[in-house]
Amino acid sequence: MTTPFKSAHAAHADWTQAAQACMHQLGAIPSAATLGFLYVADAYVGELDAILDFFKSATGVQHWTGSVGVGICATGVEYLEQPAMAVMLGEFDPVDFSMLPVLRIPQDVDALSSDKYFAVVHGDPSNNRIQELIQGLSEKMSSGFVVGGLSSSNGENSQISDGVVSGGLSGVLFSERVKLATRLTQGVSPLGPRHLITTANKNVIGSLDHRPALDVMKEEIGEVLTRDLRRAAGYIFVGLPVRGSDTGDYLVRNILGVDPQNNLVAIGEYVETGDELLFCRRDQQTAEDDLQRMLVAIGAQLDAPIRGGVYYSCLGRGQHMFGVPNRELELIRDTLGDFPLVGFFANGEISYNRLYGYTGVLTLFA
Repeated sequence: MTTPFKSAHAAHADWTQAAQACMHQLGAIPSAATLGFLYVADAYVGELDAILDFFKSATGVQHWTGSVGVGICATGVEYLEQPAMAVMLGEFDPVDFSMLPVLRIPQDVDALSSDKYFAVVHGDPSNNRIQELIQGLSEKMSSGFVVGGLSSSNGENSQISDGVVSGGLSGVLFSERVKLATRLTQGVSPLGPRHLITTANKNVIGSLDHRPALDVMKEEIGEVLTRDLRRAAGYIFVGLPVRGSDTGDYLVRNILGVDPQNNLVAIGEYVETGDELLFCRRDQQTAEDDLQRMLVAIGAQLDAPIRGGVYYSCLGRGQHMFGVPNRELELIRDTLGDFPLVGFFANGEISYNRLYGYTGVLTLFA
């Protein structure tokens, strides 16, 4: 009979008070606890070394992974832009996981052995080769799956991999003997069909389906938004379909600007002629519906009780997308149960071998 992992979360201006509250919630530390997950608000980033040392000493667990974030996730609750932390103690056989050293350049990935199944990682958004690192690490995993998030912070972007690290991709690698399931939720819905990009220069699209790009966009977003395109900001996005995806996934990117004189549309990603694009909308109901769909699917995927989980959500989600505090995390708890869950609001979410935006990535351990 497997037991749930232990988790705790607390908020306090003084990190020592929050850490002590977490230890009180954890209670007796299981002898089988071998891996800690630790997520702390960026308000604590200057004390991250001391916080990590505290939990290593107080729990006796020596292996830790985690990140700083402007928001912290826990079971049924989110802490946005306030000093808080969340901690979970995982019980894994020591032979079934290993810590991932910091990967800063693709050559670091090449040096890794390829005998692992699945990776949970945290990345530094200042590394401009992070997508290459994610893709390279994915190719080393027998499942192909890398999940995680990029640190978000008003200060330093620090991660945890046994110690405090930065500058690349770090985390933990699991063997295939670890029972888990992972899914993502997109939070946006297409407005219309896919369009073929017929002219483009880097991130500026000139035509779609051999028609002026802005004309196509105006048709799809409707007359009301077309009258004042500034109103579309934060509501209308583009989706770039993921080639080979059997679930219809797409990468969501911002519309950076339009040129009405030349009918151009600029987006937050380089594209090429021959790529596909669709226009999407983001709203609360769409986000809730897609999250519920994902939760039902991942619940059906597991054939054992949930011991614990990690959740990485976009900075633009949480209260900003769901309208009220805690709604996103409450939906997870209410659908799947009151299990230990930790995570953070990321500056980019990682699933399979790609970096996403405006998504939530949930991984469950059984």
